[in-house]
This record gives sequence, structure tokens and C-alpha cells, in this order.
Amino acid sequence: MAITLTENAAKQIRKQLAKRGKGLALRIGIKKVGCSGFAYTFDYADEVREDDRMFESCNANVVVDAGSFPFLDGSRIDFVKEGLNDSFRFDNPNVDNMCGCGESFSLKEPAKV
Repeated sequence: MAITLTENAAKQIRKQLAKRGKGLALRIGIKKVGCSGFAYTFDYADEVREDDRMFESCNANVVVDAGSFPFLDGSRIDFVKEGLNDSFRFDNPNVDNMCGCGESFSLKEPAKV
């Protein structure tokens, strides 16, 4: 499968990379945290490492490391503004439950890494 972006997410990635003045993509991943087990991570990708997978969608790139990819495969990423807050939002088919604060999630079944 793949990871896709909405036009809003792609526009935000392009905007942030232009503002930064360098970078190839948005790097996304997961880490163990929170009440439900995992949370998304975000960074800039200045290079594509050997174990990375890069996806292009709506003229923007996303990079995911091999360890995070099974947890994110099939995800669609959007960028939304709600009042004064704005953030990337995931529509991730691998998520079973989100915690009450919306910061962490659990998986439907253990991903094979």
C-alpha cells in the first residue's frame, strides 16, 4: 500500500519546507508513549536513508522509516485548522482506539516489524 496526502497536507508540507529553506520531505513515524501505546512523530527529512520509504502525493513527499511503516501503511494525512490550532491528522486504518486526549493510539493487531 502507500501513504497519501490531502491537498491541504501537501500544501502545508511544501510551505514548511520552503520556510525552512531546505529539505526533501516531511518525515513521519511512531513512538511508544501515552495512554494507548503509540503516538505520531514529525520531523523534516533532508535525506532518504537506506531503510526509508518515500511517498509522493499532491506534489509533496513523505518519508517513513521501515520500523514505522507497518503501523502507518494505508494512512491518509490531512492538515486541519480548528480555531487557533492547526495540525496534521491521520486517517490510519491500522488504529483500533485513540486515547481520550487524541495524542496516542492502539493498533488493531500487532504490526510485523
